[in-house]
Amino acid sequence: MTGIDAWHAYIRSGDRDALHRLLDPEATFDSPIVHTTQRGRAITEAYLHAATTVLGGPDFRYIGEWANASGAVLEFETVIDGVTINGVDIIRLTEDRQRILAFKVMIRPLKAVNLIHRLMGEQLAARS
Repeated sequence: MTGIDAWHAYIRSGDRDALHRLLDPEATFDSPIVHTTQRGRAITEAYLHAATTVLGGPDFRYIGEWANASGAVLEFETVIDGVTINGVDIIRLTEDRQRILAFKVMIRPLKAVNLIHRLMGEQLAARS
């Protein structure tokens, strides 16, 4: 099982321990909202878990996947509060392809960015 397979398994299960094991200790996270790269497993895990909580409702689905030896780009769609959200997860794996080393999320349209900004802020504040 590659890190991409493990990511899909995490999306299905929501198992936070599985997410922790999947992330490399040096993992980074790039958000469409936060302008600086978040560095380290703990902060990457917090952002990814919050994002899957916010985005991972019943309408969430991956609609495309493009992979190579170093990772994958996964295109997703979902609907939240009547707003259709389209985005991509850009995932870079460790050399052995078992763990996530870098995770970047890009979303559109602007209305979706604004909605996710608010919802992610609420989700992360609730965890503090």
